[in-house]
Amino acid sequence: MAFKLVIISGAQTGVERATLDWTLKHEIPHGGWCALGLLSSAEPPDARFKLKEGSTDDVLEAISSNVRDSEATVVFTQAAKAAGTAQKAVAQAKKQKKPILHVHRGILGVSEKIVAFLDKHYIRRLHVTGSPETDEAGLGAWVTSELEKAKSILDRRPD
Repeated sequence: MAFKLVIISGAQTGVERATLDWTLKHEIPHGGWCALGLLSSAEPPDARFKLKEGSTDDVLEAISSNVRDSEATVVFTQAAKAAGTAQKAVAQAKKQKKPILHVHRGILGVSEKIVAFLDKHYIRRLHVTGSPETDEAGLGAWVTSELEKAKSILDRRPD
């Protein structure tokens, strides 16, 4: 089965921007919501990202919209316990009764767990989020690596 997902993500630095950069690299359909004003800020995200601005500058509104517009959420953190906006994404997914997978650096086989999660819930629109760069520096490279591995597993499957 070739990689056939639409990725939904916001534009926070860290997990979300790494995810969107990865979708551009692989020409994977993507979209998502970001806080009002971010697209015209002093450091806007890549103009190629297919993002929509929310009605407020509250990042929690964007997280809620991204959970709503997807079928499930994967949250990446370095720590075993999600905090800050990563925890807000977990809470929103639970509130909206959407499947949620929280992965962190202490878990082995993260890419395999992501693939199993996608299979279990028949996911086609996946929200990917996690800690921002300001909370957990360096998380983006690990996220990119795990997404690459998951894509490789899915790409090796017969259609």
